[in-house]
Parts: sequence; C-alpha cells; structure tokens
Amino acid sequence: MKQGELWELYLDPIKGREQGGRRPAVIISGNLLNKYLEVVIVCPLTTKIKNYKGNVILNPSKENGLDKKSEILTFHIRSVSKKRLDKKIGTISGENIQMIKETLNDILKY
Repeated sequence: MKQGELWELYLDPIKGREQGGRRPAVIISGNLLNKYLEVVIVCPLTTKIKNYKGNVILNPSKENGLDKKSEILTFHIRSVSKKRLDKKIGTISGENIQMIKETLNDILKY
C-alpha cells in the first residue's frame, strides 16, 4: 500500500455527516508509515461532484481505474485500518498528491 494508490473500501459505520459506504479512497499517508503501521490515512472519493475549493477532480482513466468522474474529498481525511481496504483499483499522479497536500495545508492554516 503506497501513497497515491486508489483502493476500494467500506467506511461504515459512520456518525453524523462522515462519508460512508463502499467507495474508492486515495492513500495520502507517506510510504514509511504505510509500511510499518496497521493503518493508512485516506481521502474518500465521491461521484457527486461539488467542486469544493481545493478538491481534486479525477476523470476516469486506465491509470486510476475509475468508472466515473470523481471528486477527492480532502476535508474527509481519516485514518483507517488496512483491513478495510478491499482491492487496489489504480493510482493518481504525483501532481494530484501535491494538490491534496496543498489543500490540507490550507485547511490546517485557518
């Protein structure tokens, strides 16, 4: 499991307005953490595009393995057990990872 990989996972049970259900998520935690810990940090994706400022929009491609245009919900960042990750479906570019990091930096500033 490496940074930038898209995995299908199941996020239920949830509380309140958390993102739930079966969906793809991108691993954003660093590879050292991913190698040694039993959790990874992910951002879930949605096909209900809202174009929130800073969220990356992905068009389906062979590389990412998505079937539909999707938005990475950076503000729904969470750590999850590796046991939640069912199957790898693809990867995103280093440029997209950088955009996620910049958005997280903005979120944490204010």
